[in-house]
Amino acid sequence: MASVSQLTAGRPAPAAPRPAAGAATALASSHALELRGVSRRFGALRAIDDVSLQVAAGERRAILGANGAGKTTLFNAITGDFPPTDGQVLFFGEDVTELPPYERIRRGLRRTYQSSLLFGQLTVRDNLFLAVRGIGRNRYALRRASASHSSRIATEELLDRVRLSHIADTPVSSLAHGQQRQLEIGMALAGAPRLILFDEPAAGLAPGERHELVALLRALPRHMGFVLIEHDLDIALRVVEQVTVMHNGRVLKSGPPEAIENDAEVQAIYMGSDLG
Repeated sequence: MASVSQLTAGRPAPAAPRPAAGAATALASSHALELRGVSRRFGALRAIDDVSLQVAAGERRAILGANGAGKTTLFNAITGDFPPTDGQVLFFGEDVTELPPYERIRRGLRRTYQSSLLFGQLTVRDNLFLAVRGIGRNRYALRRASASHSSRIATEELLDRVRLSHIADTPVSSLAHGQQRQLEIGMALAGAPRLILFDEPAAGLAPGERHELVALLRALPRHMGFVLIEHDLDIALRVVEQVTVMHNGRVLKSGPPEAIENDAEVQAIYMGSDLG
């Protein structure tokens, strides 16, 4: 477990958001994501309880907390995998609380998972191509796209962005774990997303692979905000501008990494102390 006090300088400054694409019904908002009293119950268990937070357009934020704090359940509520039982989820000013996951994807929300969800028998290029076509208008077309087709061009651009061009024709099942993580991020980047949720992207990575992950996250376009769940604080605190700490399904506190890194309550969480 990395120490909370380890923090590398050089954190990028916030930038203005890119104009929204494909969200004609959304209201004008400076917030990419706003949660208003969001709760999720499973029977008598409140996995998340009355969570309210705002993520600015283009912002890069980390969600920290011990195992069981409610971080992944919060992501599930945001994406619609397990919609909130109470509260509202707003995406660029539009209430998406009742929308199914695919409608949130169409509005520019993307998400990765703790376990990579990839087509193992297909190549790296084919996985990215399917991601690109999956959010396009002609995703059910039977005719093979030509080399000059926009979807093929976008696939090659994604290969370059996630630094996998040299293994583009390699079956995914043959890739190292870190390369599969890179590919999953590339698939999440398909279609110019407006906000990406990364769920523990560094899990299981070797030290060299973690360095590559940091470089990849820092190189994302500044208009493309993201929210990151990560147990490796050396990674999380190096690539974000704001941090939210969760404990027992609630928001404990939020602030810039400098205000969080030496906080006594946060130290207690990561050392396993009971905060009551």
